[in-house]
Amino acid sequence: MRFSPDRRVRKRSEFQDIAARGARVSTEHFVLIAAPQLTLPARSRLGITASRRVGNAVVRNRLKRLVRAAFREMEGLLPDGHDLLVICRQSGPLDAHQVVGEWQRARPRLLKLLAQPKLRGGGGDAGRPRAVQGKP
Repeated sequence: MRFSPDRRVRKRSEFQDIAARGARVSTEHFVLIAAPQLTLPARSRLGITASRRVGNAVVRNRLKRLVRAAFREMEGLLPDGHDLLVICRQSGPLDAHQVVGEWQRARPRLLKLLAQPKLRGGGGDAGRPRAVQGKP
């Protein structure tokens, strides 16, 4: 079962867009950021970030495999038409069941944030220029 390209967030600009406007939920081992897709709604997509802080290449690749397996297993984690960005944190050894359990506990918080009318970035200061430090 290959994880097809239409199910992946691939471009840096897409990662940045999801991170900027998405609903963010932190768990013990992950930060989950979900945002509605801007284009025509399609199947949910997944983006994974695992920095070198998480571990060496072997550890990072194993963690990314676990994340992809959990995303496949939890098909209904997000409604269709949403993208999920997963930021991996430094952690001890995990297995797929632990990842799925952690995501299931975070799912209600994530769906609650997604149901709010405005996601992050659209608050009261929208459109107002930021003050430059040192200038009035």
